[in-house]
Amino acid sequence: MTDTGLRRVCGGLCVAGIGIAGYLTYVHYAGLQPICGVSHGCETVQTSRYASLLGVPVALLGLISYILIFVSLRLRGDGALLAGYALVLIAFAFSLYLTYREVFTIHAICSWCVSSAIVFAFLASVETLRLRQIGRADAATSHATA
Repeated sequence: MTDTGLRRVCGGLCVAGIGIAGYLTYVHYAGLQPICGVSHGCETVQTSRYASLLGVPVALLGLISYILIFVSLRLRGDGALLAGYALVLIAFAFSLYLTYREVFTIHAICSWCVSSAIVFAFLASVETLRLRQIGRADAATSHATA
């Protein structure tokens, strides 16, 4: 798949993530209970001490992350690719940590949070493919000119 195709996949994943994190951010600030579906643990997770970091709701941090990753996809150059990749890896690692806390500390599962973690996992995979593809193209170019 071309870089353009991989960017489109990442863009679609970001839009999905913005929807998830946007909903959870709205629910937080509106003081509502999230609609949970099958897991029935969303409210427990959303009201736990792990639902915020330094007073900032993790849903808002996720929303900001998705937006910044989306913006990085629209920029050209290695710096934008590396910045987007770093954001994705940090967000993915943080979502793994939060999922660990859901399972082993809070003992409740938020289906929205798990969905966001899955989106970050896919983003990490696709961004890794983009980075490897660009690296291979650069190596081929420098090898051909040598």
